[in-house]
Amino acid sequence: MFTLAQLTCFMAVAEELHFTRAAERLNMTQPPLSRQIQLLESELGVKLLDRTNRTVRLTPAGRAFLAEARRIMRQAEHATLAVRQVSTGEAGAIAVGFTAASAYSALGELLEIARGAVPGVEILPQELVTRDQLEALSEGSLDLGLIRPTAVGTELTMHTAVREGLVAALPSGHPLAAADGPIELSAFDGQDFLMYSPIEARYFYELLLTTFRAAGVRPVFTQYLTQVHSILALVNTGWGIALVPEAVTRTRHTGVVYRPLHLPGHPRPVELNYVWRKSNDNPALHALLRHL
Repeated sequence: MFTLAQLTCFMAVAEELHFTRAAERLNMTQPPLSRQIQLLESELGVKLLDRTNRTVRLTPAGRAFLAEARRIMRQAEHATLAVRQVSTGEAGAIAVGFTAASAYSALGELLEIARGAVPGVEILPQELVTRDQLEALSEGSLDLGLIRPTAVGTELTMHTAVREGLVAALPSGHPLAAADGPIELSAFDGQDFLMYSPIEARYFYELLLTTFRAAGVRPVFTQYLTQVHSILALVNTGWGIALVPEAVTRTRHTGVVYRPLHLPGHPRPVELNYVWRKSNDNPALHALLRHL
């Protein structure tokens, strides 16, 4: 198989049509240059150059091979550049996990930061609940997660991405939908309420349960659901009311009205975190983390 060094020598001679000038261009002497050309012709089994004491000409095979040699050298240069960009984090890919609710807030901000900070890096988003994200991070199939607060192992690093408030999501015909000002938690006592799953959506389940208990409020939990969009779909049909992260108000459902809450002492109780594996050696990830 011919080498890139042989291609470089051939291209220099083919473009200069003069061995001495080609040798000077490559900063080498003429004998090793001639040897490289001979080795290349021997490897290909064809004559690339017609040489006399006075002239050098390309054979038909030489003219055809010159175009191929230039293409191969461009590909080699591109491969070198691509590898260097990956090693510095300028190129590559980052697999990002996100929860359904985080898609309304932190995910958009993350994508916007990545677009400006690492434009050559491909972001691969995957919607996963917190538990599944932690498993994927540990096994290495995920680079960065957007998760709710939870206990993580020592192999993971967690950093707060955003804090936000809770709002009430109400069917448009509900009496509280027309309320003026923030709604008191006491207004939910005895109301049909769409609650988060204690397993798949444990963070929101415990957050709301703690909030209601502290206020002495007892809603009637009619359904336990995992995803925010599922909860909003049932609110839209009038199945009950719900509390959702403030960022969700950016979505529009014809039959859903959002109202602010009065949460004494905890105006922004909802937390979302970035999490990644400390041993992750993806240069693109670390390039992005410097901007988060």
